[in-house]
Amino acid sequence: MPFTPSYRITTRIAGCLMRIEAAREAVFHLPITPGVLASLRETAKLCTTYYSTMIEGNLLTQREVGQVIARNEHFPGRERDEKEILGYYAGLAHIEQLAADRGRLTVKQIQTIHALVMSDGVKKKPKPTPFRGGQNVIRDSRSRAIVYMPPEADDVPGLMSDLVAWINQSMQDHVPCPILAGLAHYQIATIHPYFDGNGRTARLLTTLILHLGGYDLKGLYSLEEYYARNLGAYYQALTVGPSHNYYLGRESADLTSWLDYFCQGMTESFESVRKQTEAAAGQGDNDQSEALRKLDPRQRKALELFRASTTITSRDLELLFGISQRMARVLLADWVTDGFVEIVDTAKKSRKYALSQDGSMNHGTQKGQDC
Repeated sequence: MPFTPSYRITTRIAGCLMRIEAAREAVFHLPITPGVLASLRETAKLCTTYYSTMIEGNLLTQREVGQVIARNEHFPGRERDEKEILGYYAGLAHIEQLAADRGRLTVKQIQTIHALVMSDGVKKKPKPTPFRGGQNVIRDSRSRAIVYMPPEADDVPGLMSDLVAWINQSMQDHVPCPILAGLAHYQIATIHPYFDGNGRTARLLTTLILHLGGYDLKGLYSLEEYYARNLGAYYQALTVGPSHNYYLGRESADLTSWLDYFCQGMTESFESVRKQTEAAAGQGDNDQSEALRKLDPRQRKALELFRASTTITSRDLELLFGISQRMARVLLADWVTDGFVEIVDTAKKSRKYALSQDGSMNHGTQKGQDC
């Protein structure tokens, strides 16, 4: 049967929605320099990656997460943790692109998000992951008692198709985006379409829906931090219904308490970003977030290099992305073709690149200035 969630907009939820909207509008109109915006956005992505994987038991520290992503550093015995970090970060980059495309959500997109979550982040277009082919259960880590029994594998494809259809229709019907995102998060966790990676996939889908609905907040927030601060409250909020069995009331449970928790988290996150951006506003040129959004994730990250120097080399990209010299040169050649950078020193061994004149104008970055 179609996904028809049961919930009520309580006075407290309504209050949260108004505060979320106020913070969203305030941040949207604040002037922030491109350099500050790019830096804050990258910090938010690292924070999101750290907390979302920490929820799943990842043991890398926040500093180590940054080292893995920025410099491809390795930590002996933590290979699995490193893979989770790189996969989630790749998933964030992918949903940014999906949000920029502004298309309708599809089941295949969710399967691709999951494929990235379970990857090492190297392959940019992994094959979409099929849904689980067997029954899985969630057990208490200590007692091993069954905490939740998701729907049977045969029912998963239909449930996921129904969820995607509901999300697309709800967007057309202008269901408040925080409500829509929260309900989608809950339903992915409830269907549990995979043996592993369900939580990370649910959180990425939540972020994608918020971006598609205009609640990206310039890419500066991290709901994952709210969840991670009190994991007990997060899991308790997701546990609704009279039974641990999906078919004994979980599929038709009243989701008001979950939405209350979710909207409180959005409120805290959005208001925190509002304070942060108010402090950063007015420190230079006008806000260029729309122009920055058109850059691909690697180009945005490369802007950091131009904050310290007017030119860069392939070696700089090698260190920044942890890629080979050949790949760095290929990337720079592509950027020259795109008009993002231009060659300013043609020496074969030490070729230098600067932001192109068009790139500087289009992306709000001027040579010699904080980008």
